[in-house]
Amino acid sequence: MNDIYSGATPPQIRVWDLPVRIFHWLMAFSFAGAYLTAEADNWRQVHVTLGYTMAALVCFRILWGFFGTYYARFASFVRGPKATLSYLRSMLHGRPQHFIGHNPAGAVAIVLMLGIAMALAGSGWLLYTERAGEWMEDVHELIANLMLAVVLVHIAGVLVASFIHRENLAKSMLTGCKHAATGAKAQGLRTGTALLLLLAVLAFWWWQGSHADAPAASREAAEHTRS
Repeated sequence: MNDIYSGATPPQIRVWDLPVRIFHWLMAFSFAGAYLTAEADNWRQVHVTLGYTMAALVCFRILWGFFGTYYARFASFVRGPKATLSYLRSMLHGRPQHFIGHNPAGAVAIVLMLGIAMALAGSGWLLYTERAGEWMEDVHELIANLMLAVVLVHIAGVLVASFIHRENLAKSMLTGCKHAATGAKAQGLRTGTALLLLLAVLAFWWWQGSHADAPAASREAAEHTRS
C-alpha cells in the first residue's frame, strides 16, 4: 500500500486503533507525572508507580508493534535514514510527503522514546531498589532530561507537521482518524485489547496505592534490626 498521496484532500479513515491511542496518552501522562514528582519525597510512591507503568507500556507497545493493526506495526512506519532525510527535505521545500501512518521523522522519535523510556525505568529501578550507588541518581536524571528533550522535539514536530499538512495530528491520536488515499483500508478498533490494557494499568495503580506503605515499613524494620 502506498502511504503517500497528492492532489485533493482525501476522505478520512480510522488509522489508529484504540490500543495505540490509549498507550499514547497513558505514556504521556506517566512520563509527565513521573517527571513532575521526581524531586518530591512525599510523592515518591507515585513517581515509582508511574515509572513501572512506563516500562510495562513500552513492553506492550513493542508487542503491538509486531502483532497490532497495520499502521501500529513497526514494519509500516520504521524506515531508513534515506527515507527520513527525503521526508525532511520535502518539508523544507514546502512539498511535504504525506504518510497515512507515522511519517519517517515521527518514527525516529517514537523509537528513541521507547528506548529511552526503558533506560529511564531501568535506571530508576536500580536506584529505588538500591542496587547501584548514588551515581545512578545522576544517570537517572540525565536520562529523564534526555527523554524530555525528545518529547519536546516530538511535540514541536507534530505542531509543524500539522500546520504544513493542514491536518491536526494530535486530534487524530484522539479520534483515530486521518486523511488517507482512496482505497486505503480502515483499521479495526481492537476494543478488547484496549480495555485489557487500560484495566491492567488501573489495577496496577490500585495495587500500588493499597501497598504504598509496605516498602517504607520494610526499610524501617530493616534499619531497626540493624541498630
